[in-house]
Amino acid sequence: MASNTKSKALFDSEEALMMVKELRVTFDCGKTRSYEWRISQLKAIIKLTEENEQQIYQALHSDLSKCETEAFVQEIAMLKNSCRIALKELKHWMTPEKVKTSIATFPSSAEIVSEPLGVVLVISAWNYPFLLSLDPVIGAIAAGNAVVLKPSEIAPATSSLLAKLLGDYLDNSCIKVVEGAVDETSALLQQKWDKIFYTGNGRVARIVMAAASKHLTPVVLELGGKSPVVVDSNINLKVATRRIIAGKWGSNNGQACISPDYIITTKDYAPKLVDALKTELEKFYGKNPLESKDLSRIVNSNHFNRLTKLLDDDKVSGKIVYGGEKDESKLKISPTVLLDVPRDSLIMNEEIFGPLLPILTVDKIEESFDVINSGSKPLAAYIFTNTKKLKEQFVMTISAGGLLAVHTLPFGGVGESGVGAYHGKFTFEAFSHKKAVLYRRFIGDAPVRYPPYTNTKMRLLKALIGGGILGIIRALFGW
Repeated sequence: MASNTKSKALFDSEEALMMVKELRVTFDCGKTRSYEWRISQLKAIIKLTEENEQQIYQALHSDLSKCETEAFVQEIAMLKNSCRIALKELKHWMTPEKVKTSIATFPSSAEIVSEPLGVVLVISAWNYPFLLSLDPVIGAIAAGNAVVLKPSEIAPATSSLLAKLLGDYLDNSCIKVVEGAVDETSALLQQKWDKIFYTGNGRVARIVMAAASKHLTPVVLELGGKSPVVVDSNINLKVATRRIIAGKWGSNNGQACISPDYIITTKDYAPKLVDALKTELEKFYGKNPLESKDLSRIVNSNHFNRLTKLLDDDKVSGKIVYGGEKDESKLKISPTVLLDVPRDSLIMNEEIFGPLLPILTVDKIEESFDVINSGSKPLAAYIFTNTKKLKEQFVMTISAGGLLAVHTLPFGGVGESGVGAYHGKFTFEAFSHKKAVLYRRFIGDAPVRYPPYTNTKMRLLKALIGGGILGIIRALFGW
């Protein structure tokens, strides 16, 4: 059974050190390496999800006012799917991969063996607190590691529920949960881990990376960035608009790492795009979106005040073309569209992570690529176009991370949007070491490899290393 700390006040670096030592002893015994143990824990995660679905909905609503549909589709269903993929593919993932050998090691065979790293730490985020806590844990378990999960204290109801559920359903000797805030996280980061997986913002990521560097601990950093959306004029505008709305306001009211951060379109097309956004937003969330039960609230007053500051900036306050309503008592901000926002404004110089969507305009759509590349590399980038050449140029020109929901693709950032990738097999690989193994027999031990060296041996070695059969024959005959 997974355990919590008895009291937040008691969890300091000494407690953390003892916990890691205990986990390392368990790992060294080989318990987590077996296929049977891994499968049992993955099945337990599905069971805890299915048997406690209503409690999960309640926790997510308490932390974010997240509606049940969004909670199910974007957290529960995605997590169960991740677990089922791991259950289905695990035996294949664990099977050593056979690789070719060279004539220099003949006769021999070789393979790549995926082995667990050891004891790993997962520090999760508050915006999808159920999914982003357990999805990396699934990969860590599948790879055969002992795991410590530190849920986000900014989503306290989900953090508390995760601690209880993992305590009730999973193996306490190998999987533990530590609740808490800065002090507890700092105590954990002082320890030596075999990998740290962090989801969150760049500021904390730098702290995590600095702590990891003291022990040369590898990290995966799932961060964010200003993810752009390029909108061409030759498209089905209704479909494009609905997809933008779903990705922005339908994903935790813009509080998502791959949420569209800003739109770039042409000056001529911008009015049509704005009108389409207004029409579809009203269909989705009504004339008074602050009353909509389908929109999540802002997570806390700090983030509410941060977003308000972006909106009140003198450079953008007059650029609102839709929305802008706020209810501080309920921590709600309505979907807000801004047109022709200056690129030197506050809103264009940090990740928005909320329901505000600026639109930048250019004379020609191709100019959008220079706008995107002038900033940091985003976690995601999107384009709506029917022009093949523009699609190809977008793929070749724009460096960004990936798409969230496709398990066959790696999801991760590049540059300031993150380090490493995960999802599906990529999570398994993130928590595994690929060990190179070469098998050689006692027969076929060539004397040419050993002193005393002669010109004949030198010719043969050159031929062997060159790998050509004809060269070896020529060397044997002294040609």
